[in-house]
Amino acid sequence: MDGHEVHAVPVQGPAGAPAMHAAKQHHLRALQTELDHLNRLLGAGGHELAPAWQRITAGESRWPVVAAILVALVLQLTLPDQLALPSKWLLPGIEFGVLMALIAMFPVRFDRESRARRAGGLILTALLSIANAWSAILLVTRLVEGQLGQSAGPLLASGVAIWLTNVIAFAVWYWELDRGGPAARAMATRPLPDFLFAQMQSPELAPRDWEPGFVDYLYLSLTNATAFSPTDVLPMTTRAKLTMGAQSLVSLLTVALVLARAVNVLQ
Repeated sequence: MDGHEVHAVPVQGPAGAPAMHAAKQHHLRALQTELDHLNRLLGAGGHELAPAWQRITAGESRWPVVAAILVALVLQLTLPDQLALPSKWLLPGIEFGVLMALIAMFPVRFDRESRARRAGGLILTALLSIANAWSAILLVTRLVEGQLGQSAGPLLASGVAIWLTNVIAFAVWYWELDRGGPAARAMATRPLPDFLFAQMQSPELAPRDWEPGFVDYLYLSLTNATAFSPTDVLPMTTRAKLTMGAQSLVSLLTVALVLARAVNVLQ
């Protein structure tokens, strides 16, 4: 009437109340999830940062694991032809190609999650394990059948190469499996560890910026392969226990047969 337009304001009736309530509940759940995530990242009542392995960090350097995988590839190529696939260079060549692709994706650090990197890392680890398992099976089979081991030196060298490759391969498995892999650990997306390190049990004895890196998983693999059981790192999940058990069995079988045959030859 005075020249100004009057806009009607819609009134929510009883029919719209359930939808509004559901939307509010959804937003509250999302807010609670964010608060829980922040609570995991902050410790001591929010006044002091939690240990590095429980919060978001800059990400782990990729070069330690790259160096270990390259060593494993060299060890595979040093094995005699009778302990390798018909095409000796096939699997090592594929593994090297996958490794170069992963380096191109993450040239310095694992600072973000990527499905492609995750899949590529698991494929590379599986190829490394398959090649070494094939060599271990051939070694055991030919030792039992008496087709190998006439000379102690080459036998011990082959056994050591397979055993060391086994240590590296399982170290990469542990590194990839624990809390979803290196990128997921850097983003602190999974609070519960697959492996419980001593620094996690006694954080007051470790630096605040400590978090497990590839060298820690390599040490875990080495001690498990020599002691045939957990030492100072405990498996906390079913998959961690099964993986450590499989490594112990492979290591025990390889060491027992190679040493027994070598001692027999030397006598």
